[in-house]
Amino acid sequence: MAMLAVLIPLLMLGVVLVLGRYEELLLPQEDADRREPAGVPPASAAVTSSPAPAGTPAPSP
Repeated sequence: MAMLAVLIPLLMLGVVLVLGRYEELLLPQEDADRREPAGVPPASAAVTSSPAPAGTPAPSP
């Protein structure tokens, strides 16, 4: 029984690692995609600042 408690987690870890390698082979990524962070918007989608709302008072001197 103690042997099962040791072997089952090790087998499960092996299955997870094998599935991870299989996924890498099945869905290869190019090197450029791996280095670019996922949250960075493309350069063409640059955000410009908008003017202040119409009801905003002018700053005092």
